[in-house]
Amino acid sequence: MGGRKRGEVPARLLRLEQRFVAWRKRRKPGERIPERLWMAAARLAADYGVNQTASVLTLDYYSLKKHVDQQIAGTASTAQFVELPSTPLAPLSECVIEFEDGTGASMRVHLKGTDVPDLVALGRSFWSGE
Repeated sequence: MGGRKRGEVPARLLRLEQRFVAWRKRRKPGERIPERLWMAAARLAADYGVNQTASVLTLDYYSLKKHVDQQIAGTASTAQFVELPSTPLAPLSECVIEFEDGTGASMRVHLKGTDVPDLVALGRSFWSGE
């Protein structure tokens, strides 16, 4: 954000502005902004700031801030942590382990009748993209 010239608007924000303009042209009086547009605006506000995003999209600052806060709370509440024992486990009859990252990518490992692999290394490899 710090390196932009005054008045320069990021291309992603301009594209979303065009979506808002198109929606506003065809909306019915009193119709609320669709959730998909709010979600897109909240994602960009996380990158470019609530003030600039609200200004470019002609949205109420506090309404956009509320959607940003809800998006952050939703992301935080879905994250879960499961502690795995550090000692090797006995062979399992069957087990399913799922990994998911913040972008929505996921990996599912179905173990059947085997020893437990190094899950920490597997998780690190998945989350680092290696």
